[in-house]
Amino acid sequence: MAKTGIIGAGSWGCALAYVLDKNGHEVTVWSIVEDEVSMLKECREHKDKLPGVKLSEKISFTGNMKEASEGMDLIVLAVPSVYTRSTAEMLKPHIRQNQIIVSVAKGIEEGTLMTLSEIIEEEIPAADVAVLCGPSHAEEVGKELPTALVAGARTRKTAEFIQKVLMNEVFRVYTSPDVLGMELGGALKNVIALAAGMADGLGYGDNTKAALITRGITEIGRLAVTMGAKEETLHGLTGIGDLIVTCASRHSRNRKAGMLMGKGYTMQQAMDEVKMVVEGVYSAKAAIALGEKYQISMPIIEQVNRVLFENKPAKDAVKELMLRDKKTEHTTLEWE
Repeated sequence: MAKTGIIGAGSWGCALAYVLDKNGHEVTVWSIVEDEVSMLKECREHKDKLPGVKLSEKISFTGNMKEASEGMDLIVLAVPSVYTRSTAEMLKPHIRQNQIIVSVAKGIEEGTLMTLSEIIEEEIPAADVAVLCGPSHAEEVGKELPTALVAGARTRKTAEFIQKVLMNEVFRVYTSPDVLGMELGGALKNVIALAAGMADGLGYGDNTKAALITRGITEIGRLAVTMGAKEETLHGLTGIGDLIVTCASRHSRNRKAGMLMGKGYTMQQAMDEVKMVVEGVYSAKAAIALGEKYQISMPIIEQVNRVLFENKPAKDAVKELMLRDKKTEHTTLEWE
């Protein structure tokens, strides 16, 4: 049995609490929101973010960071990406040397262009920081629908420990050393999912979505590999797998926000309607900045930014993508 602390009581934090408890581990969940802690203690269910998933009486809920972090075998950092740095600052005093912290959010910090694991390592140098990524909507994990993810870490030992703690008959966990590739795939696919949602909101079909997914992973891959990630990662669960589920699923908040914008909502109206953090909105500017830094063409992500921040109609963005200069699909292939 492992003592586990989950920092963040949103849908994903609660879903992972469910998995860890099912696996026989001791689980403590922290939230900064007092009403959320009270609701979870009383109802054993997150009525707003994960309705229908009952959480065991054995799981503890607290607003005290020390209770959820000190003496733990594993800490799961499950707050939205925009709160990763501030939460890591709060967490730091309670972290011992080589404490394993696994980041499960997805995003890139706009100002610094750092991944979430890099932020945690900067704020908590003593920690052994890992990530958990892959196609995994909390709603389906809470219903015990078969799901496969990847645990990424600097060392095999840490990745295999996370794998052992989390894995069960419906929750399969692979391991990978390519933390950077996993995080870039997880963060940038949210921006492509906004585009896929816009296409849905405009009434476009499967052809359009397939094109966006395929060309989207090409954009992500060009940037990630240039930054030092491995191409295999982008072809796996944390690349194309995560992209497919986020672009296609009815559970995807990024797709839903994009769909509303395709119907004419502004970015803020769409975010207000979704009522949850839309990670792709926060990663979009960072994605463009990374593209400029590494001189990588990212036309889909560029058009998403224009819709988000320049009030460009989604229909015009799609038209501009379709009318770009003629290209060959794979520049590495040669004619005979």
